[in-house]
Amino acid sequence: MSYTTLLTTLENGILIIVINRPDKLNALNKDVFIDLNTVLDEIEKNAEIKSVIITGAGPKAFVAGADISEFNALSKQEAMALAKRGQDTFARIENSSKPIVGAVNGFALGGGCELAMSCHFRVASENAKFGQPEVNLGLIPGYGGTQRLVQLIGKGKAMELLMSAHMIDAAEAKQLGLVNYVTTPETLLEHTKKILDIINSKAPLAVAGCIKGVNAVFDETKDGYALEVEEFGNTFATEDMKEGTAAFLEKRKANFRGK
Repeated sequence: MSYTTLLTTLENGILIIVINRPDKLNALNKDVFIDLNTVLDEIEKNAEIKSVIITGAGPKAFVAGADISEFNALSKQEAMALAKRGQDTFARIENSSKPIVGAVNGFALGGGCELAMSCHFRVASENAKFGQPEVNLGLIPGYGGTQRLVQLIGKGKAMELLMSAHMIDAAEAKQLGLVNYVTTPETLLEHTKKILDIINSKAPLAVAGCIKGVNAVFDETKDGYALEVEEFGNTFATEDMKEGTAAFLEKRKANFRGK
């Protein structure tokens, strides 16, 4: 498929999505959200896609924020609709049944930090910078930043970063648990692919169940333990479970088919 603001490549079951507005430091505008929702549809229905990497075009930015030029003359209700659109799109990423990893290759600020946090986990290059600078504009994050930042790094540090607009580098982001690994810019994508190659070798329905179970921890409407029991039962009834246990007993590599 072709997109206005995205470049996509499918390699060995891994869909690489590049947000391609380098002249705007890949800022999120209406067209980016349209394209993200379209590609999320493709991710769910295309069996050839096993996992996903989201990154940004160019050496400077993952996504440097929302496109502030779209904020001009918005009413309160229109601003709320804008925030809801962003939250809904990022919730689709967070709840995707297939792993989506953020490969953060530069500035991840404002909406860019929120996009990265909606991914299932993050790998960052050494030049990456993270921050929620919305208070500099007289705003707060609107795409889930006040919620996910607390979930990922804890209340106290999240409060500080949100209220001060302070940026942190990749090393501090790793220390805080915001990213899993830090790499050189040159090895960022290859390192992320290697992680996903391992995940892609596992049972897809079990991987999807892990995503559901972990996300339930942060969803007050769900009983995470009950969901775990249900997903355990669901995976227990799959062909992949039979294959996995047989392979274990026969001391061979399992051949999972997502059934």
